[in-house]
Amino acid sequence: MSTQRLRNEDYHDYSSTDVSPEESPSEGLGNFSPGSYQRLGENNSTTWFQTLIHLLKGNIGTGLLGLPLAVRNAGILLGPLSLLVIGIVAVHCMGILVKCARHLCLRMNKPFLDYGDTVMYGLECSPSSWIRSHSHWGRHIVDFFLIVTQLGFCCVYFVFLADNFKQVIEAANGTTTNCHNNETVVLMPTMDSRLYMLAFLPFLVLLSFIRNLRILSIFSLLANVTMLVSLVTIYQFILQRIPDPHHLPLVASWKTYPLFFGTAVFAFEGIGVVLPLENKMKNSQKFPCILYLGMTIVTVLYISLGSLGYLQFGAAIKASITLNLPNCWLYQTVKLLYSIGIFFTYALQFYVAAEIMVPVIVSRVPEHCTLLVDLCVRTAMVCITCVLAILIPRLDLVLSLVGSMSSSALALIIPPLLEVTTFYEEGLSPLTIAKDVLISIFGFVGFVVGTYESLCELIFPSHSNTSTNSTSAFI
Repeated sequence: MSTQRLRNEDYHDYSSTDVSPEESPSEGLGNFSPGSYQRLGENNSTTWFQTLIHLLKGNIGTGLLGLPLAVRNAGILLGPLSLLVIGIVAVHCMGILVKCARHLCLRMNKPFLDYGDTVMYGLECSPSSWIRSHSHWGRHIVDFFLIVTQLGFCCVYFVFLADNFKQVIEAANGTTTNCHNNETVVLMPTMDSRLYMLAFLPFLVLLSFIRNLRILSIFSLLANVTMLVSLVTIYQFILQRIPDPHHLPLVASWKTYPLFFGTAVFAFEGIGVVLPLENKMKNSQKFPCILYLGMTIVTVLYISLGSLGYLQFGAAIKASITLNLPNCWLYQTVKLLYSIGIFFTYALQFYVAAEIMVPVIVSRVPEHCTLLVDLCVRTAMVCITCVLAILIPRLDLVLSLVGSMSSSALALIIPPLLEVTTFYEEGLSPLTIAKDVLISIFGFVGFVVGTYESLCELIFPSHSNTSTNSTSAFI
């Protein structure tokens, strides 16, 4: 799951091209020759290493910390194997999106297409006249799922911040300097986690008022440093004295597997960052190699942390592995550092949804009211994510629900169908069509079953799962 999504000029996000805010998009197309494959980022582009770093940064977030519990929901054998399969399929879908975007850039004589534009123009290539006449809905569907996904990420951040700060404060009196034993002290009760969410609300509202992506990049750098230090420390702990895994089930109950699917897809949903990174790369023809290298690193990281975290803590694993760390100052600091990183990442995830929704609403009000309406809409959106987090204060369920309901559509369902509509008239092999249909069916089944099981677990929580989180479900 990504910590930063980038958009093109349609929503005034200038990170995906080299057109400055003072320029109009058309002014950046002076050197574009019809029929050639030229990206807008060629004049001020990124190296392969910078692209790799951005790709890693865009795919590693809170979903990573929930993977040990996801592996528990699938089994110590089935979990890692399923992560590998989902990773391969998700990366393949990213490659499909890049291929379709390149083809449509040449066909439509466009220098750059974002995800929504690619789907819209792909539908225009459909042999069905009805689909062609309704192709604009392709962009609307992608934007809808982007909004749901990004605001879902923001809900996750509220729950994550509340759970980790609550645990740190409750264990403050019992925090020691002894980090060699995983000792759990008796926690001193404090206020409910939902009150912690309300406490963070005004600060996150102020953070959402930042509308300049270049300013947000400073917070992104701070978030990346704190999260990197935290991950290194977490690995250092879980690699020590791993217990005998013979008592762990190889395959878990089929009822919990859909929860695994949702969390896994949530973690791998970084497809929104692919096209902007390809556009910014100096030699974009090498981007597929960088994509596969970067996502291989991400997949290995996901499988290793998910497996090792479950091996280390077993059935006691919680919704975020940080909640299982010992109550000593070192690991309490890790929780706080990662929480700081997540706090600043909130603004980056919120940015995408705001840049889709705010301009639509602001354009309908008088010019002298635009700033006030802009700030009010942003405040309302942050409040909505807070309310949803309060209603569903279980981190594992929020991860699974968002992953199943929206991330699966962006990462698994839409790209294969896009390949069929884009290349159908140019002759697709039956094997390719069958492959794309199977991937979409796989994503759709996961979408339906994962969403259903997440909602059932929310409404009728089982005892085994409510114990995995520091807060119980609020019904």
